[in-house]
Amino acid sequence: MSVKCLVTAFALTMSIAMPVSAENHHQQSPKYKVQSLTENISMLKGKGGNIGLLTGDQGLLMIDDDYRSMSPALQKTLQKFGGEDKLTYIINTHWHGDHTEGNHHFGHHATIVAHDNVRERLLTSQEVKLFNMKTEPYPEHALPSITYQQALTLYINDEEVELLHLAGGHTDGDSVVFFKKANAVHMGDLYFNGFFPFVDIQNGGNVARMAENVGKVLELIDDKTIVIPGHGPVSNKAELKTFKMMLEGTLAEVKAMQDKGMNLGQMQLKGLSPKWQSWTTGFLSTSVWIGILHSSLEK
Repeated sequence: MSVKCLVTAFALTMSIAMPVSAENHHQQSPKYKVQSLTENISMLKGKGGNIGLLTGDQGLLMIDDDYRSMSPALQKTLQKFGGEDKLTYIINTHWHGDHTEGNHHFGHHATIVAHDNVRERLLTSQEVKLFNMKTEPYPEHALPSITYQQALTLYINDEEVELLHLAGGHTDGDSVVFFKKANAVHMGDLYFNGFFPFVDIQNGGNVARMAENVGKVLELIDDKTIVIPGHGPVSNKAELKTFKMMLEGTLAEVKAMQDKGMNLGQMQLKGLSPKWQSWTTGFLSTSVWIGILHSSLEK
């Protein structure tokens, strides 16, 4: 999405069409909700992205680490699993602050692992114009020290943890994390369960590619796979299919409007089919989502 289109979409919808801001969506949480998924895998839900946690004798493996402001609460929650000193690995599914700011604290305790592009982005100043969010370069201890290009496997706690890079969906550095023995997967922000996802087109994302990448994951899982989304409740293959159908269906509707010669403002005034209304329960309105879809098609 061009910066111009993203800002245009934002400006057109701020006053009437964005019912919940990004900041309101990520309300401060005084503590984490811990949901046990298997004998040694849990999901921790705080303010930002969902955290995956693998426990065992070899230490803790944590997927994402929330906003920096949540580190004290996360530190306290980890005490239930042996404490932060038991951290062995932190996996960053992508570079956004609601998944990586905890690196500033927990990077003192664990090795951080991510795709090459995550380290590159965290080394320099970054910006998400839609939310007026700016990120300063991370210090060395908060950067991924192990990076990969296409795939990487970690063996810990009798589990085979496979990181797979699926490019150009949410950002240019997305990792999907598979727990092969437990039959579980952490999707990062390639999956927002139940509401329109933020797709960071400014920084390498694209809705069409997101749908393609979700399709690739669907080919690798089965009906019993536990699916951890980047945001939203724990899920499964059937719900992930529904998410993919929404991505494809709304993209097709915007493409049809484009083919009729409608501009962005006209598309936003017309809106999408009523069947997508239930997906507006997150922090993106239909109008902002149309702007993201429109710009995805322009790339």
